[in-house]
Amino acid sequence: MLTIGETAEVLGISAHTLRYYEKERIVLPLRDAGGDRRYDESHISWLKFVIKLKETQMPIAAIQKYASLVREGEHTAEARVKLLAEHKRSIRAQLETLTAADEMLERKIAGYRTLIGSSR
Repeated sequence: MLTIGETAEVLGISAHTLRYYEKERIVLPLRDAGGDRRYDESHISWLKFVIKLKETQMPIAAIQKYASLVREGEHTAEARVKLLAEHKRSIRAQLETLTAADEMLERKIAGYRTLIGSSR
């Protein structure tokens, strides 16, 4: 069992972020006898997934909805698949945008390198 500080360090996020995720009911840590938050391996695994969802621009409201569906149980599997499939489509669109931007930048850089090389 890890403290909030240890969990934050393991995940590379702040304790403030963990408190926010708890406030938003995205993660529900255990509590020790003194009331301090404790995180086990299942929390760490869940939070790694949540962090990936955030890194790929899933809105907090959608993450909250997904977390709620998970807590409700297996009968919500279809709704969870739908939510994740929608997010995957969003990621694919982001990838297409980034690939197009990367190709454009590569052409610009090559043009400048040619210009720099020809002016020497």
